[in-house]
Amino acid sequence: MPSDMVRVIYRKYDGSAHRDYPARRLAEDDLGIWLGVPEGTESVYHGRPSVEKIPFVLLVPHRAWWTAMFNPPPRTSEVYCDIATPARWESDDVVHLIDLDLDVVRRRATGLVELLDEDEFAEHRARFGYPDDVVAEAEAAAQRLFGALGDGTEPFATAYRKWLALVV
Repeated sequence: MPSDMVRVIYRKYDGSAHRDYPARRLAEDDLGIWLGVPEGTESVYHGRPSVEKIPFVLLVPHRAWWTAMFNPPPRTSEVYCDIATPARWESDDVVHLIDLDLDVVRRRATGLVELLDEDEFAEHRARFGYPDDVVAEAEAAAQRLFGALGDGTEPFATAYRKWLALVV
C-alpha cells in the first residue's frame, strides 16, 4: 500500500534545487495522483526554508509533461501548471520532477489563461542545453494546457474541487 505522505522534489534542468515539500496522498485516478498540501507545511523554495501560507492540491499526472496546482482564494491563480518532465517516482513516497520554466496559469477573477516565463525558458534552454526533444515536449504541453485551461477540459473545470476541499 502506498504511503500517506509523499515528498515532492522539483529541480531545475541543471540539477539545482527548486522546490521540495511533503504532501498528503489524497487519491489516484485516471488523471494522476492527487496530493494535498495544507497551510503551514514547511517547504524549501529555491534552496531556502519556507512555509506554505495558502493550502493547495497538486495533481501529478501519469506520463505528462506538467503538474497542476489548484489553489483556493485568496491566491490570484486558480490553477497554476508547471511545465515539467514526466514524474519519476523513486518510491511510493518520493516523486522527482524537473521544472522546465514555462507555466500556464488561469486567473481566478477573470478566467484569463496566461503563458508565463517564456524568457526564462529561452535563457535556460541556452544555458542548460535543453535537448530539442525536451523543448518540443515542453512547448507542446504548454500549448495543450493553454487550451485546456480555457475550454473547461478536466481536470481543470471541476474535478479538482473535491480534493481541494480536503485541504482548505
